[in-house]
Amino acid sequence: MKLHFGKILAAAVVCLAASTAGFAQSNASCKLVVHVDGFRNDKGKLGVTLFNQPGGWPEKTDKSFRHGPFPITGKTGVASFDLPAGDYAVAVIHDENENKKLDRNFFNIPTEGFGFANNPKVTLSAPPYSAAIVHVACPVTETTVHLIYK
Repeated sequence: MKLHFGKILAAAVVCLAASTAGFAQSNASCKLVVHVDGFRNDKGKLGVTLFNQPGGWPEKTDKSFRHGPFPITGKTGVASFDLPAGDYAVAVIHDENENKKLDRNFFNIPTEGFGFANNPKVTLSAPPYSAAIVHVACPVTETTVHLIYK
């Protein structure tokens, strides 16, 4: 039995290409666009925080996957993130004084607007992580969040 090195090498290259093709697709950069409406004024910034796990949800930005300020235009704002495909919980705030946190009064009630992906009902505390998950797929996923003011 005679082995042909060229055929073996070609087969190995085909196998390697096939095994890495799926890897490249799973790490492909997708875009998540978060539209936010219902701002009571155009002061400050839109703060958006993305979590890919429940730890730190929803306010610990140091435990978030991505976060950032975005401009407000009139009574709307738009945030755009390039991300790997996957599930992300989304929390937003209207950071009127630009101090990078949700301000609260003496009774711990938010004094600035806030919201979550899927617009779950909010009572006395933030909704669970699972209620605000958006499945991000390529090339673009969009979601709209309506701000709440208490």
